[in-house]
Amino acid sequence: MSGESFFDTTVLIYAIARNDPRAAAAEELLANGGTVSIQVLNEFVAVARRKLRMPWEEVVEALAAIRVLCAAPVAMTIDTHDAALGIAQRYGFHIYDSLIVAAAIEAGCTTLYSEDLQHGQTIESVTIRNPFRGGKVRRPLNLRKPAPPQ
Repeated sequence: MSGESFFDTTVLIYAIARNDPRAAAAEELLANGGTVSIQVLNEFVAVARRKLRMPWEEVVEALAAIRVLCAAPVAMTIDTHDAALGIAQRYGFHIYDSLIVAAAIEAGCTTLYSEDLQHGQTIESVTIRNPFRGGKVRRPLNLRKPAPPQ
């Protein structure tokens, strides 16, 4: 998987967001493929259900689309956990952000797309990029079903 992109949860959330200017950029990233972790998938489910109030059927469909577009998810292991502890201590990150960075490193990725971490910062072999900084608007992929007419 070396050289691939790794996606933080926000990329997945924006890819399914309706009427969000970041959606097109997120969808384009996903269309080009990359890697996620099991943690990212779980966070996606939590946000999609709680904040976006998506029905389970739509959540499962979105996850299926993500799993087609992305490489096999990186599993959480004790090694990932230990690496994340070191990252949290060294860089002062929250443990959950550190777990995402550790998974990206473990997967051999060189770019971590995240809105939540410092753009341009390099941690070991991974450089963090905020794909939403420029506000580019592109044609959406439609990973989420359109809203029913009201």
